[in-house]
Amino acid sequence: MLRTPSLNHFRKLIAFSLVLLCSIVVIAQKVKETTKSGQLDVVMAVETASISTCDSIDKRKVRLSANGTSPNGNPLHYKWTAPVGRIVGDGASVIWDLSDVPAGQYKASVEAVSAGTDGTCTAFSSGTIVVRSCNVATCPKVEISCPTNIVPGQKLVFTSRLVANGFPNFAPIYTWTVSAGSIIAGQGTNAITVDTTALAGQQVTATLNMGGYSMDCLASCAVQIPVPPEICRKFDEFPDVARNDEKARLDNFAVALQNDPSNTGYIVIHPDRAGKPNAAQTRNARITDYLINTRGMDAGRVSSKIGPATEGMRVELWICPKGAAEPQQ
Repeated sequence: MLRTPSLNHFRKLIAFSLVLLCSIVVIAQKVKETTKSGQLDVVMAVETASISTCDSIDKRKVRLSANGTSPNGNPLHYKWTAPVGRIVGDGASVIWDLSDVPAGQYKASVEAVSAGTDGTCTAFSSGTIVVRSCNVATCPKVEISCPTNIVPGQKLVFTSRLVANGFPNFAPIYTWTVSAGSIIAGQGTNAITVDTTALAGQQVTATLNMGGYSMDCLASCAVQIPVPPEICRKFDEFPDVARNDEKARLDNFAVALQNDPSNTGYIVIHPDRAGKPNAAQTRNARITDYLINTRGMDAGRVSSKIGPATEGMRVELWICPKGAAEPQQ
């Protein structure tokens, strides 16, 4: 006999589903500072990006705010944490008291909890602030090493070195920007890796802002991404074929050259090792004459040469863009 599921059974099933969903949200927090789900969303904001140790006590008290939403309309509770300073207050807006905190970069976090009869969900968010030191009145001497032997499309590594800090007990904050491409590794450290995909022919400037000092301390380095060299491409290759077959292949070759007037055609004739003397020269003259006098090609756009001998005569037709070196055999 089948039993009808009780109301409590359905409630437990729903609660289990919500707990499972919230567990996924917590795991996602390991990847992103701000988490979202269909159940709960929270975003944290910091009142200012930086303060100075010389600021007044009031200015070193920074407001933190959290904007959370619960689609089910359940009330939200916030739990604030910070590794330094003191959190004053509770709720969606608090004060982060940094009045006694030394220079450096710090992160505060908020945990939002939505609790209701249908289950509990949790989401996280965080924000950072830079505390600059007013005792560091001058910028350090910084050298940035640019990458060398650059190849189009390769990843670039820019490295900085503090030649003279002047304040051995002060740890600078590394903030990088690039004029093109994207930083894929190393932000916040003394070296970054930059993705240069599709940047051939462009300049990439890496700029380092040494944060934490009382002024902006900048250093930069620029490199030029070379343009890949133009190369010839083999359009066709055929053995000693019948004359009509050869004409058909040359017709296609001429059409391809006419479609791009900047290209040049190269003809390479490989003599037959066992063939008659000057047979390759005769074939070369016949092909060139057909392209120029029958197909109307400009003589300046058609070049030819005799290549190394092979087993049986072989003809190669090449199309070369402007600036490309002639085909190498």
